[in-house]
Amino acid sequence: MVSRPAPASAAFPPGIAEGGLPAEGAFWRALLEDVRDAVFLQDGAGALRWTNPAARELAGDGKEPVLVARTETTGHVDCRGQRCPARIKALPDGWRVWTVAAEGTGPRRVEDFLAEAAPRLAAARGRHGTARVIAELAASALGESVFVLLPTTRGRWEWWSCDRLANHGHGRIRRVPVELAPVLAETFGAVGDPEAVPVPSAEVETLPPIVADRLAGHVDVSVVSLGPSATAGVTGAVLLGRRADPVFGGGQRRAIAEFARAAGTALANAQRYARQEEATRGLETTLRPQEPPEFDRARFEVWYQPSGGVLGVGGDFYDVLAQDDGSAFLVLGDICGKGAEAAALTGRVRQSLAALQLVEHDGRTLLRLLNELLITGASNRFATLVLGSMTPTEDGLTLTLASGGHPAPLVLRRDGVVEEISVPGTLVGISPQAQFAEAVTDLAGGDICLLYTDGITEARNRDDPSKLFGEQRLRAVLADCAGQPAAEVMARLRQAVLDWLGSSGHDDIAVLAVECVA
Repeated sequence: MVSRPAPASAAFPPGIAEGGLPAEGAFWRALLEDVRDAVFLQDGAGALRWTNPAARELAGDGKEPVLVARTETTGHVDCRGQRCPARIKALPDGWRVWTVAAEGTGPRRVEDFLAEAAPRLAAARGRHGTARVIAELAASALGESVFVLLPTTRGRWEWWSCDRLANHGHGRIRRVPVELAPVLAETFGAVGDPEAVPVPSAEVETLPPIVADRLAGHVDVSVVSLGPSATAGVTGAVLLGRRADPVFGGGQRRAIAEFARAAGTALANAQRYARQEEATRGLETTLRPQEPPEFDRARFEVWYQPSGGVLGVGGDFYDVLAQDDGSAFLVLGDICGKGAEAAALTGRVRQSLAALQLVEHDGRTLLRLLNELLITGASNRFATLVLGSMTPTEDGLTLTLASGGHPAPLVLRRDGVVEEISVPGTLVGISPQAQFAEAVTDLAGGDICLLYTDGITEARNRDDPSKLFGEQRLRAVLADCAGQPAAEVMARLRQAVLDWLGSSGHDDIAVLAVECVA
């Protein structure tokens, strides 16, 4: 927060005096004029209302001081490129007094700088965000102009810059040949502890203009390695241009080395997390069900909501695969459990069924083959599934469905009647003697068949977890949607279940609605 100056005539807030002492602003100003500590008075709106001589000397004639609160009682005051720790005391009506101890206005301590840098490095996210924070922190104490250089593709460096005025920059530049920039090359290849090394002015001049021009005129230009990482493969360097005396005096080199070590660790962590996120996104893309294709005689609506976790997929799944004759292969299932292990088995089941249905069209046979695959795969998990075909007819659609221990599909007729498709069957992946059945149903124009997992019926009430949403409540929601298209039916069902759940957790949910539009 940047404090705003107020007119010199601004008075102290009323009521700050206690014990019968005068409350006039003039009294308190006179009292604080000779205090050695720097005192800043801030009103409830964040405006800087008054400073004593020590504070004005600290601020100098440059930019207005910036008051930054870290907690309710601590913060720092940024003045002339220095960050001075401050105590904060609350006053009536939202006013606050900031005090910088007299000894706190001297040279900064390396330990204080590193302590302030650590949480910001830890909170940085991603390669870009972390490199930007490294540049900001280095510019606050280690140099007036800073460039963070990281190798990238096609013989280039990616750079992030910052200076004491907080001017940021970002881009890519060509790498300078080793023979022209030997100090930088050696720094990038360093494998030991980070150490600041002077960069000759002749070498600085060989750098691309965006860097060389910014570093021209500095009394000292040095470079320090961010260090390689065996796990993340990160290498990089920080160029530091300094015009004034070192902020840390004789401790400047130590400050640079220790900061570079911490910054390199933060960058390696960011790179590692980025790779993990990339792998996670790749798995999600592979495992997450795709939107159903379009058909002339049928419309599909889906609701897919995993229970949560690192992966945005779970143990529930569906697939709609178009066939060359205009029909479609349908499957909706539920793998026992949830999370990454269930999602992995879900991927196996979906891939197996997608391959098997190319050569086998009988649903009961498909379930028997899948049952054998799961048992021979030595998995301790089982599945419930309903699968089959959707075939267009002259009058509408014909659904041929087989089930393995799955909740019975429901049909919402156009007139509001809700019917159950009875398809008994054994859990898949439990017993070699599993038995499966098949049923056929016809859909006329406006009829909707709903395939769903038990994440719907076993959803627990937000106020009483012992109460489940249940099949009867599901049937009632469907009956109230008589004559509505599948999209509206799905929206109403979703809202009813989410209202029932409230903010409580839930199991994986998958719903597939097939609407006849003939």
